[in-house]
Amino acid sequence: YNAVDIYSLILVAFAVMSWFPGAYESSLGRWIVALVKPVLAPLQRLPLQIAGLDLSVWVAIVLVRFLGENLVRFLAMIG
Repeated sequence: YNAVDIYSLILVAFAVMSWFPGAYESSLGRWIVALVKPVLAPLQRLPLQIAGLDLSVWVAIVLVRFLGENLVRFLAMIG
């Protein structure tokens, strides 16, 4: 696994935690929230809610993976 894979899994864990009341208040939940909020906060201001579902987590996963893959390519190109 690389950092992008691990962060993507943390984002998925954040989404799954929404199904369990009080999960965000646990010590693990607070740690996960602290890691994902800097990325999710700007996305949650966009109209990404459809039929009661917040798609910001899934958009974040796509963006993180896209940026991670292209950053590696860019660094390889200039290096």
